[in-house]
Amino acid sequence: MTESPMPSHVFDATELNFQADVLDASFVQPILVDLWATWCEPCKVLGPLLEKVVDSYHGALRMAKIDCDKEQALAASFGVRSIPTVVLIREGQMVDAFTGALPESGIREFLARHVQPNAEAAPAIDAEPAVTESPEQAIARIQQEMATHPDKSELKLDLAVAQMQAGNSAAAESELDSLPANLATDDRAKRLRGQLDFAHSLKDAPTAVDLRARIERDPSDHTARDLLGVRLLIDGDAEGGLAQFLEVLKADRSWNDGQAKKRLISAFSVLDDAELVGTYRRKMSSLLF
Repeated sequence: MTESPMPSHVFDATELNFQADVLDASFVQPILVDLWATWCEPCKVLGPLLEKVVDSYHGALRMAKIDCDKEQALAASFGVRSIPTVVLIREGQMVDAFTGALPESGIREFLARHVQPNAEAAPAIDAEPAVTESPEQAIARIQQEMATHPDKSELKLDLAVAQMQAGNSAAAESELDSLPANLATDDRAKRLRGQLDFAHSLKDAPTAVDLRARIERDPSDHTARDLLGVRLLIDGDAEGGLAQFLEVLKADRSWNDGQAKKRLISAFSVLDDAELVGTYRRKMSSLLF
């Protein structure tokens, strides 16, 4: 009898793929790490429950399984003293953990402190075509809603996003800084904070035309290429921006304390195009490993 295929949201983590598929990937979505062994009876109980719960999050997180017998060095890096041990990693850092076989309710309670599930995709239905709303129109609409419903704090985050889309980074940052604590850690707020960090790095930076001219004169001008990548990213040419960061990484991965890799990882966290992110994540990994 053949083994059932592993669900798409679950994968085996090893020393070879841990950096790219767990640490780097955790900047895009949280990664739940299950440290287990084939001889561990509680692990056999916990594993299917973890898969069920993670599946119910509809892509909001993934689960990495580490066989502690096969990956002893990797397991040791977590300081594991007993198994099963489950660790949640977000933005490259361990944010929480538990040991032992929790019931399904306990797993859900553990995850609810850190991750919100995506809504399950609804079946397609015939509908009127959506009317495209400009960022300026969105700002006016949200501000009107805020005047009518001043108690709906989530509208402040909507306004911050719309301001950033309109190119009003200072206004977006002001709204972001005034968010209540429960919204400041929202995924959209974190993505917006990343976009603002990119915008800040362009303060007093040359124009895209000047940067391209510098690169034309000196292809090894990594500073110009780095700033051009940021400009392209901010201006909506995500692939062009990622390509510039990748060129710097290819030429000198240690330049400016590994800034090209940091730029790529930060860009992955602010982009919504999963296919593009996946393509450039693989390209980055091929240069690093």
